[in-house]
Amino acid sequence: MTMKSITLEREARAWLKRRNGADEVINIVPAIEEYQAVKTYHLYTAYEVQPEFLGSILFDADNNWIYNGNDLSINEQEQMAAFIINYQERL
Repeated sequence: MTMKSITLEREARAWLKRRNGADEVINIVPAIEEYQAVKTYHLYTAYEVQPEFLGSILFDADNNWIYNGNDLSINEQEQMAAFIINYQERL
């Protein structure tokens, strides 16, 4: 099986379905990192004057990911990781 390459290279917005609380739109911002083996994406609330930082998701070359933050549940982390892995640019 061929590993799907992550193609999210610029800011994108994703709908986050929250289990407790109101659903919301999240800005996903690729970070410029020194390490080529790791892709990092910072997560922020969208549509706010002062966006709240929700943490980061880091991916290795095999698309294994880890969440670095305290604000998202495991289900919410999985939603954001799946969005990033499956992202396709609209034509």
